[in-house]
Amino acid sequence: MTSAIIVAAGKGTRMGPQADKLFLPVHGRPVLAWSWQRFDSAPRIGEIVLVVRDGMQSAFAELAAQSHFTKPYRLVVGGEQRQDSVWNGLEALSPETEIVAIQDAARPCTSLALIAASIDAARLEGAAVAAQPVTDTIKSSEDGAYVSRHLDRSQLWAVQTPQTFRVEVIRCALRAVREKGLQVTDDTAACEVIGQPVKLVHVPGPNPKVTVPGDVPYVEALLRSEFGL
Repeated sequence: MTSAIIVAAGKGTRMGPQADKLFLPVHGRPVLAWSWQRFDSAPRIGEIVLVVRDGMQSAFAELAAQSHFTKPYRLVVGGEQRQDSVWNGLEALSPETEIVAIQDAARPCTSLALIAASIDAARLEGAAVAAQPVTDTIKSSEDGAYVSRHLDRSQLWAVQTPQTFRVEVIRCALRAVREKGLQVTDDTAACEVIGQPVKLVHVPGPNPKVTVPGDVPYVEALLRSEFGL
């Protein structure tokens, strides 16, 4: 079976102190509803685990009821860091799960084709990540004030989600991270710790994440174009 973990336990601090980005309205539905709908609609996803902030369980359950989602789901409380939240999600998977797709809850435009492609790549390679080649010129800066050096963008990729794995691979990788006391900002970084190759799955179209308020109109425009809203 293939399962999805939707990581929805972050505080979204870049949105401002009063805003929960996952419940910002986009065409009458919260951002989270669009993201959840993607995986509820994905034919090869058998179950969905949502990792949430403690105290938000009732809000998520109410959203599921209002949206008439059909896939089995369960709610799990998140951890201190993202890697802890993902670990909690892994612990809640059904024993039958062989492949798991891990998704940012604030990424509502992920296509069904991308979900399927990442599942295929993970089944074959063990680990896969949605990614786009970097098109901007990239510089590094050691002090945040001056350019330190130029980076060759031909070798640079912006990674997104879903990040999809054979379950035993990501469990081994995150276990190694925890044992070494490391912190990683995404799941593929954990794979680097154990030397697990990660297949890049090219994202042909926009797959944005809602991070700051200015992202909402862009996401609305993409959804309007896709669904004729």
